[in-house]
Amino acid sequence: MKVLLVNGSPRKEGTTGAALEQAAKTLRAEGVDAEIFWIGNEPISGCIACGKCRELKKCVIDDIVNSFMEKAVEADGFVFGTPVHFAGASGSMTSFMDRLFYSEMYGSGRAHFRLKPAGIVAVARRAGTTAALDQMVKYPTIAEMPVVSANYWNMVFGARASDAEQDAEGMHTMEVLGKNMAYMLKCIEAGKAQGIGTPERGKKPFTNFIR
Repeated sequence: MKVLLVNGSPRKEGTTGAALEQAAKTLRAEGVDAEIFWIGNEPISGCIACGKCRELKKCVIDDIVNSFMEKAVEADGFVFGTPVHFAGASGSMTSFMDRLFYSEMYGSGRAHFRLKPAGIVAVARRAGTTAALDQMVKYPTIAEMPVVSANYWNMVFGARASDAEQDAEGMHTMEVLGKNMAYMLKCIEAGKAQGIGTPERGKKPFTNFIR
């Protein structure tokens, strides 16, 4: 079993990295392989609505998004972490998530994400975490991914990594998130061993507010 933890901060070893490392440490202690994937600090384009992912089976912009998608195929669960910028997810993380989930939806038909558990983490110096969490949780819930929670909202506070390490409650929340993710993955694995398959979707009607 493997979990990919996405660091959406331009600072690889900042507060977001410290929070994710705590969750990753817990996952490893629970016998689950955990890898932190940094999206980097180079500009990431937003989705340009070209629709080429339907044809190419990946995003037409061949950058960090496609690199992550290649890894996502083999992952069993995900944790998406972002710093809070102006009470929302960082701009790079928003572009990353938009293109990742759109190209996965139309490129693979949700084969990479469907029914794989996902956790969301938001990190801030002071405020805006709940708004960022609300924004970020929209992605897994449209992709049929069970959302993993903890015993508080998945947030950590601090202006730098050393501050985050002093947020005892936040770090405990990351531990609980890691344990709950491991538990869910083990339950899914046990279900598969008992022959429990994935539910059928059926054909989805596509409507809008005009007809």
